[in-house]
Amino acid sequence: MIDRQQWKDLVQARLSVLLEKSGREGVLNPVVVQVPPKPEMGDLAFPLFAYAKVFGKSPVALAEELTADINSLTDRPEGQAFAAGPYMNVRVDMESLIEKLCEKVEKEKDSYGCTDALDGRKVMIEFSCPNTNKPLHLGHVRNDCLGNSVSTILKASGANVMKVNLINNRGVHICKSMLAYKKFGNGETPESTGIKGDHFVGSWYVRFNAWAKEDPTAEDQAQEMLVKWEQGDPETIELWKLMNKWTIDGITETYRNTGISFDRYYYESDTYKLGKDKVLEGLERGIFQKQEDGAIYIDNSDIGLDKKILLRKDGTSIYITQDIGTAINRHEDWPFDSLVYVVASEQKYHFKVLFHVLDKLGMPWAKDLHHLSYGMVFLPEGKMKSREGTVVDADDLLLQLTTMAREEITEKGRDKDLEDPDRTAHDIALGALNYYMLQFDPVKDVTFNPKESLSFNGNTGPYIQYMGARISSILRNFSSDSSSYEGVKFNPALLVNEDERQMFKLCGSLPELVNKAASTYDPSVICAFLYELCKTFSHWYHDNQVLNPQQAELSVSRIELCKVVLTSLKNAMALIGIPFLEKM
Repeated sequence: MIDRQQWKDLVQARLSVLLEKSGREGVLNPVVVQVPPKPEMGDLAFPLFAYAKVFGKSPVALAEELTADINSLTDRPEGQAFAAGPYMNVRVDMESLIEKLCEKVEKEKDSYGCTDALDGRKVMIEFSCPNTNKPLHLGHVRNDCLGNSVSTILKASGANVMKVNLINNRGVHICKSMLAYKKFGNGETPESTGIKGDHFVGSWYVRFNAWAKEDPTAEDQAQEMLVKWEQGDPETIELWKLMNKWTIDGITETYRNTGISFDRYYYESDTYKLGKDKVLEGLERGIFQKQEDGAIYIDNSDIGLDKKILLRKDGTSIYITQDIGTAINRHEDWPFDSLVYVVASEQKYHFKVLFHVLDKLGMPWAKDLHHLSYGMVFLPEGKMKSREGTVVDADDLLLQLTTMAREEITEKGRDKDLEDPDRTAHDIALGALNYYMLQFDPVKDVTFNPKESLSFNGNTGPYIQYMGARISSILRNFSSDSSSYEGVKFNPALLVNEDERQMFKLCGSLPELVNKAASTYDPSVICAFLYELCKTFSHWYHDNQVLNPQQAELSVSRIELCKVVLTSLKNAMALIGIPFLEKM
């Protein structure tokens, strides 16, 4: 709970005072605060190289002057400044920090780590957005993990968050599955085949692409079916509704199994017409232009991009058409302060154009639209291709991970101590999946390795869960032997071990890290915190005894540390969708 910002503001203010006293003039760069590389060098470090020229003295001399000035203040934050070469470092009062942090964590419990940084802001976040022609796959999994976690982090920072899902239930890709089923399905259903609805429909999308390689008219036939759909052809609409229901029922089951939920669903079939109307309105206003073949486009040369078709020559919509309508519809439904689209980096161009179109149409909120771009997910053997049926379905992946986790539990004999080994295996699998997907900066591509993700050692979800279970076991043992420590009080002065200091500093930084993760839409900030905290705890626990009635006061004090670590751990795990396990 070191108040980095308070110290940063103080240093900035005192540098201004010292500059004024010196009679010199100049612009002071914003103060930078760092963490010293070694514990003996303090808790905070302020490099002063950037101010040497404006002060007309060496950074070393300035560090000594600034140190004396700050230590003379009676109203400074708790801690002592000292010069360390060209740095002014700060060593905080750890006793006071530990005592205050323990009180704060005990008081706030499950809400510890939450802040009010985004209090009052309405943030809509769109993620998942499946097509109704195939099941969710590994790429959707990263999207879902990222969208759900960012939503949770934004809420923890005080924002009013609405999670929305746009179901891509129309378009030529949907017609491809429909057409293949109509031609080759012979009346089969998910019920008659025993195949989950989304998997059943997805098989016909793969079948279409195989057929299209043999029949050059297949693509044209799919396009003709789309025209019929937009014209409201009863037979086409009936088949569309039936196959959409099969897919959505299957996808909903996957969401339940992976812990994903939404506050509102939107359907492209409900919004694409509004998008068409807005494009035609823009054409009338001279914002958009028409090609000789009748297609309508926007000239993006003013933002350094090429032109983009908004309506096809036959008047049918494309992705961006309905995205225009959907965005406008959403703001009318729930006037947001910002809208975040969680979509793969492949769509960077799409969103640049979409935001540009909405701005040109005069939507004042277009400046508050954000594309949370994330990298692709690969398998060790390469890229997935849904049209060729080489994807890893989300259902199959979770089942594989759960089976592997169950085998690990059984092999190590841990299943005997668990009330529900199968549920534990599922939670370990979910923790492994979420952590693996979120531990990297979102912009980076990820090669997902199921075996690595399930390791109980190293930077993985199961390792984080195991540390939580270990601390829970320590606290249970303490409770069962509480009579040995009756009347003994917590004494923060005894917690002088460097790992103990580090853990308190880490736990104290959680609210600041939540704000950082929220402002950058980056859950990897929380993953890094969890791993560092667990790694430090593991090192400390290996070298130090927690429960020892002969050293009752130290034991009680270390138990308070365990409680702070466990609460911080549980709350941070919740931010990234890792189930907490008391036993595993």
